[in-house]
Amino acid sequence: MSSLVKQNDAISRCLVDARLRAQALPDFPVHLPETLEQAYMIQTTSIERWPDEIAGWKVAKLSDADQARLHAERLVGPVFRSSVRTAEPQTSTVMPIYDGGFAAVEAEIVLRIGVTISPTEKVWSDQELIDAVAAAHCGAEIASSPMAVVNERGPTSIVSDFGNNGGVIVGPEITNWSERSPGFVTATVAVDDIVVGREPVDAIVGSPLQALRCLIKVSGYRGIQIPAGTLVSSGAITGVHDVQISSTARVDFGALGWFEVTFEPRAPLHHS
Repeated sequence: MSSLVKQNDAISRCLVDARLRAQALPDFPVHLPETLEQAYMIQTTSIERWPDEIAGWKVAKLSDADQARLHAERLVGPVFRSSVRTAEPQTSTVMPIYDGGFAAVEAEIVLRIGVTISPTEKVWSDQELIDAVAAAHCGAEIASSPMAVVNERGPTSIVSDFGNNGGVIVGPEITNWSERSPGFVTATVAVDDIVVGREPVDAIVGSPLQALRCLIKVSGYRGIQIPAGTLVSSGAITGVHDVQISSTARVDFGALGWFEVTFEPRAPLHHS
């Protein structure tokens, strides 16, 4: 076993163990990966260790500086089945977050894939992507990590730690989504009754679809199949908004509906 493989394995064990035990980590373990390639290797090892199956992927856009440095537009991380919630309009749902770690809520468009996408190097056209999407939903990503500094350490830290994902909420479906114009609805996020973000939603045949294109590209060179039914949380609309265990967040998509999220401490996972 090479020294890099050993190092990646040690990082993976530490990150997974912290999540399984629901224990805070003071900082990134061992050595921070210098490349996204190494970070995805760690992520793959951790996915193999995690006692749950993948239900979807979160996709997040990198800053201009990180794009130039890492030669990538976006990063991806797994969403596990036990961390997916469905929220009917005007209802509340509970999401677990890591006590002493990082936690945030992000309004997002969640795509549901309708076909199985095998690993490929092909660059998909907009129409091919539209045809691959079964539905689009208003939704939210709950970002959470045992590391409070996960974002401060940068994209390779985030990718290594399951993309800093703590779950996805699938809200109201957006009918005729592929025909919607830019600004068709405004997303508003409030935390404890204080509005922390408000932005018009891009046309879904735009940034969310580009997020899917990037996921297909990354999955292609990683050799990962995207099964029909996979969820894709396509990137923050109004920003990344910190929450605490005592917080209540409202994610409001105007005429399409709103839902609330309350937060509880994530319990340790016991597995054999």
